[in-house]
Amino acid sequence: MAKGHTIPLLHLIRLLRRRFPHLCLTIFTTAAYRPFISQFLSDCGTDSISIVDLCFPQNAPGLPAGVESTDTLPSLSLHPQLCVATELMQPEFEKRLQSLPVPVTFLISDMFFWWTLESASKLGIPRINFSGMSNYSSAITSSLMKHRVLTEVQSVDELVTVTDFPRVKMTCSDLDPVLWPEADPTSLHFQLIMKVIQAGASSYGLIVNSFYELEPMFCDYIRNRGRTWNIGPLCLNNCSFNTTINFQWNQKLQIQPPTNQVVGQQWLEWLDGKQGEGVLYVAFGSQAEISREQMKEIEIGLEESGMNFLWAKKEEKKEMEDEGFEERVKERGIIVREWVDQWEVLKHEAVKGFLSHCGWNSVLESLSCGVPILTYPLMAEQSLNARMVVEELTVGMRAVEGTTSMKGNVKGKDLKRLVRELMEGEKGKEVRKKAMEISEMAKKAMWENGSSWRNLELLVQEMCSKSLSPHTNLPTFNGRGVNYV
Repeated sequence: MAKGHTIPLLHLIRLLRRRFPHLCLTIFTTAAYRPFISQFLSDCGTDSISIVDLCFPQNAPGLPAGVESTDTLPSLSLHPQLCVATELMQPEFEKRLQSLPVPVTFLISDMFFWWTLESASKLGIPRINFSGMSNYSSAITSSLMKHRVLTEVQSVDELVTVTDFPRVKMTCSDLDPVLWPEADPTSLHFQLIMKVIQAGASSYGLIVNSFYELEPMFCDYIRNRGRTWNIGPLCLNNCSFNTTINFQWNQKLQIQPPTNQVVGQQWLEWLDGKQGEGVLYVAFGSQAEISREQMKEIEIGLEESGMNFLWAKKEEKKEMEDEGFEERVKERGIIVREWVDQWEVLKHEAVKGFLSHCGWNSVLESLSCGVPILTYPLMAEQSLNARMVVEELTVGMRAVEGTTSMKGNVKGKDLKRLVRELMEGEKGKEVRKKAMEISEMAKKAMWENGSSWRNLELLVQEMCSKSLSPHTNLPTFNGRGVNYV
C-alpha cells in the first residue's frame, strides 16, 4: 500500500525485534514491495523475521495493470479500487497463514486491510488494528458522527462545536468528503470506509502510533471504546533507551543510525553545508495531488522568502514547475525528486521548520525532532492533524489564512511572510520552543518505563499469555525478550 502506512509498521517490527528477540515475526507483503521492506529491515537480522510474498491480483477491476501500491496509481481517485482489490488476496493469505512453521499468536493488520478480520476469526487468531491516525483525529471524527452535528450546518465552512470536546471547533471541510452528511452511501469509497470502521470496532484491540502525553484527553476517549495501546512515536524505535542521558532543549535526537543507511546523498551533503543557517523542509507526501496554480504560488512564496529550503517533490511534478525556478534559487534551495528518507532530513541540525501536508507520520516525525510545522493540509484527515498542530498543541502555524477550514489555497505573498515568520520571527520561536518540549516528551515515552514502552510490553504480554494454557506460568517480562510466540 502506501509507504506512509508501511513505514510505521516496519518501525514496529524493528522495535519488537529489538525488545523481544525471541518473538517470531512474519510480514505479509507483495513481490513488488518486498525489496523496499527487505532493505528497510536489513540491519535487523533475519533469523526471527520472515517475509511472505502474496500475489497481488492481476486485472483487478478498475486498476491499470502493474499497480500494487499508491505510489504507482495514476490518480488518487483509484485508491478505493486498490484497497478493494487487496481482498482478492484473502484466500492465499489464509493458506499461507495456516502453513507457517510456528502457530500464530496474534495478527497486526493495517486498518485498510479490513478483510484480515474475517481471516483471523476463522483461524482463532486475535486481530489488532493498526491505526494510521492520531487519537485526536479519531476522537473528533467519532464524536461528530455520533452526535450528527454536521447534519445541521448550512455550509461546509461553518464552524461547529465538537460535542464531546467543547473547546474544539471544526468544519465539514476539515473532514474527508466521504464523511459529509450528503456523501453517497452507495459509492465504493463510502462502502470501503464503513468496512474499515466496522472491522476496527470488531477487532481485539487497537494500536496507535502516538503517545499518551501528547493527547491525553483524546487517548482516554478512544480507550474508553475498547482496548488501545499507544506505543509511539515509532519513528523513535532506534532511540537510545538510556534514561540517564540529559538531553538539552536545543539538542537534536541522538539516534543510532541503521547500518544500511546510505551516506553521501546530494541532499544530505547540501544540508551539511547549511549548518547554522536554518533550512525549511518542504514535502507534501507521496499521494498529494497539487494543481499547477498552487505549485506556482508555493514557488513564489519560497523564492521571495529568501529562506533556505529543501523540497522533496514527486518526479511527475517537474513538468508543472516554472522552468527558471530551480536555477534562480540554486544558491539556497534544492529540489529532490527521488524518495527521501524524511526522518534523516528532519533530524538534521540544519532543519528548523517543515512546510507539510500534515499526514500523521509527518507530524509525529517533525515533533519528535522538535521541528515546528507550517500546515498545508490537502486530503483525508490532514486538516484535523493541522488543527491539532496549530490550535491544540501550538507547535505550528497555518499556511492558508482567512478561512474557517484548515484547508484552502495558499497565496505566494502570504507564504513568503509566513515562511519568514516561522524561520526567524517571534511566533516561530514560540512554536519551535513548544515543539522541542514535545520532542522531549516523546523520547521519554519511548525510553525504558515510559508510557509507550510500558504499553508495548503490556500488549506483548497480554497477547502471548492468551496463547498459553490456563496452567502455564508466564515468565516475568523485563522488556528484553519473551519465550512464546
